[in-house]
Amino acid sequence: YPEPQATFWDLGYIGTYSPDRQPALERLLVEPARGWAEGHFVVAGPQYPAFEWPRNVERYEHVPPPQHRAFYNAQRFTLNITRSAMLEAGYSPSIRLFEAAACGTAIISDVWPGLTDFFTPGRELFVARSASDVLRLVREIGNDERIAVGRRGWARIRREHTAAHRAEALERYVFEVPGAGGRRRPAAASVVNLGRQP
Repeated sequence: YPEPQATFWDLGYIGTYSPDRQPALERLLVEPARGWAEGHFVVAGPQYPAFEWPRNVERYEHVPPPQHRAFYNAQRFTLNITRSAMLEAGYSPSIRLFEAAACGTAIISDVWPGLTDFFTPGRELFVARSASDVLRLVREIGNDERIAVGRRGWARIRREHTAAHRAEALERYVFEVPGAGGRRRPAAASVVNLGRQP
């Protein structure tokens, strides 16, 4: 969830090293860092090979899951990069996308099939295809607009993309399967009733 705290980085990324994602990381974070020496950037995640990061990129080998919220909330923008298999399949968002949006952090995402089914670009997140796109966003988007986009992304998460929404969808799919006979499930057994906030 969003929490007020000091912002340390203009743009950050969290993810385990992946050869297929590395070119996008270099294009959408490393190149912008080299092009904006005054900016502050961060990359967190294990298994990165020896690499000469720009001086204004902080590196963390690991951010424990209980600290993800603080990590996202310390960024002005966070970067989402999609693995190549997920790009090819389409409609396969990373968990990090939802995690960042749940923190109200403004997201800059690569472009992939199905993205607009989950978020509205320009309204609930930003998209970038190049280093110049990223630099324009992190340098020119004002705080009011950035915060508003992050809040709209957070609202979309709460409205459509919580664990309860996924459980409800799963229940629907299961009861639509031939052989389930359209049986009505008892309300007490419904997983969507578990832990739902009023």
